[in-house]
Order: sequence, then structure tokens, then C-alpha cells
Amino acid sequence: MSEPVVWTSDGSPHSPRFNDRYRSRSGGVAQAAGVFLAGCGLPRRWRGKTEFTVLETGFGLGLNFLTTWAAWEADARRCDDLHFVSVEAYPVAAADIVRSALAPNMTGKTDAPLLARVQALAQQLAGAWQDLSPGIHRLRFAEGRVQLTLAVGEVQTMLERLACEADAVYLDGFSPAVNPEMWSDTTLQAMARHCRAGTTLASYTVAHSVREALKQLGFRVAKCPGLPPKRDRLEAVFAPTDY
Repeated sequence: MSEPVVWTSDGSPHSPRFNDRYRSRSGGVAQAAGVFLAGCGLPRRWRGKTEFTVLETGFGLGLNFLTTWAAWEADARRCDDLHFVSVEAYPVAAADIVRSALAPNMTGKTDAPLLARVQALAQQLAGAWQDLSPGIHRLRFAEGRVQLTLAVGEVQTMLERLACEADAVYLDGFSPAVNPEMWSDTTLQAMARHCRAGTTLASYTVAHSVREALKQLGFRVAKCPGLPPKRDRLEAVFAPTDY
């Protein structure tokens, strides 16, 4: 059974389980592009590479994946293959993925071509979506050059099961206040085991506990200007030899 999503009067998706919204009030594509892609140095960092792997800790409505795919597709100097690995305990229905991409509040400073492409790619993702049982599922797009590995299950368990080395990490999920397991020391340790020196990391949260845990794991952490209405966002680079 798919995770229920409540759509508020302003078109925003809300999670009854966590009593939290799925994305920034500035819009999901604006958040994906401004917080996660920019925070990880994309698209610049995948240029000239054969393969680039993104690890994400909360798939949600899929907008980070869709925006990354759209940016990869639009980049003439993109890497040959994009591998997007994401963990999600509660997958939503395909119809909610499409509705999220079409939601009227997705404005912010997102450029129109990117937004239009995200909406088109959401239809492709929905067409490949299935009743996702617990476990690891692989979906392929763009003639196999874009692979989505979706690990369905509790975050710590699935991070331990996954075999990947991340070039970039999207540290996402509902707020640490309502979903503490996603941001726990144990979860962050499991995530860090998929990183190597130079792996970049981005998140919308700048919670002190998260920043300190990342520093202890060997990340250089910085606060950066956030996407309104948030004042700050987080950028980090894995540099274990510095610690």
C-alpha cells in the first residue's frame, strides 16, 4: 500500500505520518536545484566522468531525483552514466509523484525549461513505478544511462545493505524534530561508509546536532545562504584525513 499524501489548499504535499511538509515553500524543484544540486557542486562535478553516483537518504516525492536527471540531460558535458541511489521507507503512489511535479506552488527562482522537463520526466518515472515491496529495486531510463536504485525500508538497514560509493550525498528527509532516526548518529555513520575523500554533501538542515555529527565523521561543514524562507543550508565535503 502506498504512503498517503495530503494535498493542502495551496497545493503543498503534507505527510500525515510525520506531520510535516515534503518540501520548501519555495517549491520542490527550486529546493532540489538550489539546495541539493548546487550544494553538491552539480553539474560541474560530474563533467568529464564516466559515471557519477548520488546517494540520497529520503526519496519522498522524487523531485531531487527528477531535477538531477533533468539537469544531467540538459548538460552537454555531462558524465556518461548517472546512478541515483535513494532510501525510502514509505513510497508514495505514482499519481502523487506526477501531482508533485505539476503542483502550482513550485515557483521560487526555478527556470521554466528545467521545470517543464522535470514535469515530463515525472511521467516517465510514474510509468515505471510499481507496487514497491521492501527491498532494493532498480529502474533504468535514458536507454540505461540513468539508473535509479530505490532501497525500500528503514534507513539504517537499507544503508547497510547498499553497495555503492557516492560522489555526492543528498541528506534529506523530514525535519530532525519529527523524524530523528533519519538524522541519528547511527544513520549518519552508515551514510558516511558510502563516501570517499572528496564526496560532497548537501542538506536543507543546519541543526547543530547534525553538523557536529558530520564533523566527527570527517566532513568539513559550512553554513551557506538558504533558500527562502530558510536562512541557512548546509554544504559539506568528506575529508577524513583532516581529522
